[in-house]
Order: sequence, then structure tokens, then C-alpha cells
Amino acid sequence: MVYPIYIYGSSVLRSEAEPVTQEYPNLEQLVADMFETMYASDGVGLAAPQIGKSLRLFVVDVSPFASDDPAAGGFRRVFVNPEIYEVSDEEVLMGEGCLSLPGLHEEVYRPERIRIRYFDEHFTPHDEELDGWRARAVQHEYDHIDGVVFTDHLSPLRRTLIRNKLAAMARGKYSAAYRTKLTR
Repeated sequence: MVYPIYIYGSSVLRSEAEPVTQEYPNLEQLVADMFETMYASDGVGLAAPQIGKSLRLFVVDVSPFASDDPAAGGFRRVFVNPEIYEVSDEEVLMGEGCLSLPGLHEEVYRPERIRIRYFDEHFTPHDEELDGWRARAVQHEYDHIDGVVFTDHLSPLRRTLIRNKLAAMARGKYSAAYRTKLTR
């Protein structure tokens, strides 16, 4: 099932998400639906709040970046109740966009490397060190489960320059090639 993507201005995008329990009904189906929604929207990551579910859950597939970053090849993961517990001092500036902020792309600094603990959809524990596109996508989606969007990482001047675009988006003035939803 393809879900609509919740757009900037929707309150679910600004709330800290709740942990997922092992008793959560149909978790594997939700994960499958999230991947289907992400692919249908031409994304490389999708967090549960972006489909209106306040859960500490996201999916990532950065395989499209394998030509730039060989480690990205085949990197398709489900992150349940993740915890980033270590970040590198070195930060890298890279362009980012977001399905919840259609048409907006900005350069964002993020740590080059991270260490993350998480469960997959079967509640098998994992602990990985990630860098490059893998670290970038995971940090972007991790922000969503904490109620943060990528524009929050911009300088105050840059945020001021895009304020009108964000306000228009929150009022429903945007264009997207995928199903969307805007709630208050």
C-alpha cells in the first residue's frame, strides 16, 4: 500500500515519535508499505512520521548512490528504535532534499561517520558504523523520529531566506509528483 507523504506544516513531523513494541500489529506489513511508498515517491529514505505514524521507525535504501559511494550499493535497511550513540567530529557539507519538503534542496553539514544501534523488523539487534551516503541518509531519517527536519540544520540566515517557501508549503502551496497530505 502506498501511503501519502505528510508535508511540512503537519504536526506529526514536529513530534518526538514513540518507541515501537514487539507487539506492534503487522509491523512487517508496515515496513513493506513504507518501502513501497518510498520507491513510489523516488526517495532513498522514509520515516514513519512522514506517513502520519508517530513511531521510531524508518527505512533506507541508498543503492542509487553506489556509483559515487560503493558502500551504498545494496544498503537497504529497516531501523526500529534506533539510537545514534557516536558521531565523528568531522562534518561534511552535502545537498539534501526531503519528501516532506517537496522541491526544496539545501546544503547541510552533518557528521561524516556515525555509530548506531537498532533493531530490524524482526527485532534482531544491530550495531553498525556508517559513513558517506549511508550515514547521511540515516541521520536525515533519524531526525524525523525526533521531530526535526533538515532545514533546522541550516544557518539562521539561510532559514530566513527560505522562510516564505516554508510558510507557503505549510499552507498547501507546493507541487509534488507523489501523493501527499497536509494536516495541522
